Amino acid sequence: MKAMGLAGIAEESSWRFGRLMKKIIKLMALGATAAMFALPVGARTMLSQPDTLVQDQCTQENKDAWYAAFRESFKTDPVKAYDSAKKYLTACSTEDTQITQYLKKWVGAYDKENRKVLLPQLLFKDKKYPEAFTLGKEILTDEPENLTVLIDLGYGGYLAATAKNNSFKADAINYAKKALQLIDSGKTVENWYPFGNKDEALAYLNYSIGALTLPQDPSSALSYLIKAAQFESDLKKLPFFYAYIAGAYENGPYAKLSEAYKVYANKDETPESKLALANINQVVDRMIDAYARAVAAAQWYKYRHDKSDAGMNELVASILTKPLPPEPTPLTSLPPSATPAATPNAGEGSSGTGTSPNVPATSTQPASKTTTPASPNKTGTKTSSTGVPIKPRSNDRR
Repeated sequence: MKAMGLAGIAEESSWRFGRLMKKIIKLMALGATAAMFALPVGARTMLSQPDTLVQDQCTQENKDAWYAAFRESFKTDPVKAYDSAKKYLTACSTEDTQITQYLKKWVGAYDKENRKVLLPQLLFKDKKYPEAFTLGKEILTDEPENLTVLIDLGYGGYLAATAKNNSFKADAINYAKKALQLIDSGKTVENWYPFGNKDEALAYLNYSIGALTLPQDPSSALSYLIKAAQFESDLKKLPFFYAYIAGAYENGPYAKLSEAYKVYANKDETPESKLALANINQVVDRMIDAYARAVAAAQWYKYRHDKSDAGMNELVASILTKPLPPEPTPLTSLPPSATPAATPNAGEGSSGTGTSPNVPATSTQPASKTTTPASPNKTGTKTSSTGVPIKPRSNDRR
């Protein structure tokens, strides 16, 4: 995804404004009445009016001028037409005529459509997240399956979280999930802004759900993060993306499996303990892969390779040319050739950093900024006195 600059905002606003104008013109054509066009259109000059109009300004001369200005501009300049209509309705608020009824309908339609023009500016340029989410909810009340708005808000919740505003996380996750459901069902949009195309939108929607879900449910977040990697986007080039995947593995499946492994403490090795360790190790292998992609795999690699770093440089050098592996399927029996590494003794190996599951606060545009994960510490993998692997703790807890 290209970095979102003011030029991109202006281009998108212009595109959405063009759509707004077409809809307003269509409404004008559908709702016009003969009586409306019977009013004089002469070459009257618009009088300069104060912002607050009072009832005594509702003169025939003013009404003719305002309405003439409205008719002259509604096809080419809806903003000017809107201003003229509002002046008419404000000054003549007690009138109930064909003209006022029509102008009220036109202004109401303009207000509804104009919200869609304002939403991306509030989100991506002004970063006024409370106002944007309030406006977005209003739009979705009228159009619950507006895919453009769902995409904006689904991704906007991630942007708000990077700005340390977590108020919209739950709503954003729901919006992003609904957007994905609609896209999967075949729904599409004319313009995938703020993304370049459908694949980028799918990647970032899945990533946003994963990043926002990671702190409270790393296992669920993991599936969204891995899915995000299946689409072509620049996420696949960013170190912090893979650090998140590694952190999700570590704080999700690895933590669960390590805890379950404790039942084998102080006991002789059995087929069951070997199988449990094999399942742990295949998760660790995924962590190695993810950390290698984030150029931070050194200590986990040594744990899985008998303290040796042989082959590690080659792994890191070639890892980004390989597809991201899927989540491992739990083993129910040991493969014939499987020889799980011995349970690490206290002090052997090293703990992974355990990427913090919090959304990074340093990047509001994941497409253009990167966050380098913390380097692994040197303390060694923690184990129980009997060598049971204990879930590593992150050095970046907040």
